[in-house]
Amino acid sequence: MTEQLHDVLIVGGGPAGLNAALVLGRARKDVVLIDEGKPRNKVTRETHGFLTRDGVSPSEFRRIAREQISAYPSVRFVEGTASAVAGVDGDFRITTGEGTIYRSKKLLFAVGKKDSPLDINGLADVYGKSAFVCPYCDGWELRDQPLVVIAKGAGAVHFAKVIAGWSDRYTICTNGPDELTDEQRQELKEHDIPVFCSPIHRIESNEGMVRQVELEDGKIIPCTGIFFAPKLVSGSVLPAAIGCDINEAGSVVIDVFGKTSVPGVYSAGDASTEMYQAIAAASMGAMAAAAINGELLNERWNR
Repeated sequence: MTEQLHDVLIVGGGPAGLNAALVLGRARKDVVLIDEGKPRNKVTRETHGFLTRDGVSPSEFRRIAREQISAYPSVRFVEGTASAVAGVDGDFRITTGEGTIYRSKKLLFAVGKKDSPLDINGLADVYGKSAFVCPYCDGWELRDQPLVVIAKGAGAVHFAKVIAGWSDRYTICTNGPDELTDEQRQELKEHDIPVFCSPIHRIESNEGMVRQVELEDGKIIPCTGIFFAPKLVSGSVLPAAIGCDINEAGSVVIDVFGKTSVPGVYSAGDASTEMYQAIAAASMGAMAAAAINGELLNERWNR
């Protein structure tokens, strides 16, 4: 028995995948969205910077999105992990971990990225509660507070400039060799930003709220918030497996409409950008969905 050929398969049910499903559902396309239910932002209590949804929890955001998308019967949600991909433009196949195969004319990867294991003692206890990766998402809640920024090299300098928009009370911990150039060290010194290179021994906290950072050389830095540069990997190996170009940051290379280097394959959201914000991901999902719909309509017109 031949599996049904759907218009679009979406892999990933975060803001990008959900917004794409909404646009495609309204365009009357037959869509299957496959999601494993393990979003990266699950550790956070609130989503910020998203107009009309500022402060909503990630789980509530998804609940509302699915409720609204349910008004469009051509969109189907499947809970599972997409484990294999094959095919070409017009007939792609996604196989789930349960062995179910789904076919589609077009494919959209909204697989996001995942955190590598947090290798600093105590960081997992505060991540999403008082330690964050994006000041645009969580800087307001930590404004004017004493902060520790965990970053090194050019990333530390970038963080220093950005964090200054929310607080001027922050210290940089590089957790080992700083990887700074002489010019970068001088720049931070001129701005009176303390930099400590000793490895971090542990982060002390109480019920997820950081109290202080203790370095291996015995230095103790009191703080009420942390920002750190995450180590991320792609949320799925499938884009690379089907041949999509991947850049040095691990992001799928796309054009402004979400098209990848593989015909018929699109990508949106954190999977294909280093700007990790829910509203940006949703916007990319909408753009990719419109481009996919346009491609399907043109193919139908020219048949």
